[in-house]
Amino acid sequence: MNVLIVFAHNEPQSFNAAMKDLAVSELEAQGHRVQVSDLYAMRWNPVASAADFGSRKNPDYLVYALEQRHNYEAGTLAPDIAAEVEKVKWADFILFNFPIYWYGMPAIMKGWIDRVFISGLCYGGRRIYDRGGLAGKRAMLAFSLGGQEHMFGEGAIHGELDLLLRPIQRGMLAYVGLTVLPPFIAWHVPYVTDAARAALLADYRTRLRQLDTLAPLRFARMADFDDTLRPRAVAS
Repeated sequence: MNVLIVFAHNEPQSFNAAMKDLAVSELEAQGHRVQVSDLYAMRWNPVASAADFGSRKNPDYLVYALEQRHNYEAGTLAPDIAAEVEKVKWADFILFNFPIYWYGMPAIMKGWIDRVFISGLCYGGRRIYDRGGLAGKRAMLAFSLGGQEHMFGEGAIHGELDLLLRPIQRGMLAYVGLTVLPPFIAWHVPYVTDAARAALLADYRTRLRQLDTLAPLRFARMADFDDTLRPRAVAS
């Protein structure tokens, strides 16, 4: 399969970089084709603006999603966006590799989502969730965080991890049609020993060998909602 790794860490010697390098070597060893978008190394611009468009459907008022659609159809997206869009179209599987910052992904990666998951191709109207433009492709998060596992969950100090990840896994990935696999989590990374980090990388290698057997997370199905997107009545 074709694998796109979207990687965001500003230190080339970081644990996240080690995760990225391991994923490249392991997936290529399995026979997959891999591309990496190293956002910091690319000096990726995370700011969505009018400069992203070589032509304008409405030059007087910027509706970003509508201009995305217009410029994709016209072939006038900014070159950096167009290049990433082609990688997304090429990919069968997208792996997002990053550290958790402030209960979310780094701003540079959120800016990649903003600018690359374009309206018209990835979503639009009722082309969302299982009918989204990227339906048939899979995705997974692989991230590190500073907290320990017992700090997340119902009643735990930081709350439930699923709720923390919901804006990403549901609001970004599942929304555009991606089948989302359970995340790989490297707990407490800044504070653990080298041996513990090596064990985490071994666990990550094991996870990368299980991609075809993992049960995906469940999200909304458009067939369960009516034309107004209200839940359909369940027959008694």
